[in-house]
Amino acid sequence: MISAEIGKEGEILSQLKKIGHVKEASPVYGVYDIVARVEAATMDELNQVVSANVRRLAGVRSTLTLVVM
Repeated sequence: MISAEIGKEGEILSQLKKIGHVKEASPVYGVYDIVARVEAATMDELNQVVSANVRRLAGVRSTLTLVVM
């Protein structure tokens, strides 16, 4: 779940779709602006993708990661 700076949602969505581990990304209404589904083989790999790729996108204010069990 991603909170974006106002007006940056479209740009972030475009960039997310270029990240290999991001399987889906959609705009949503509410506290968060975008929900992205990321697939990774391990927790370390997930941490790397979120920390090194998603959180560093211009306009991303914050993220919340939920792990499906």
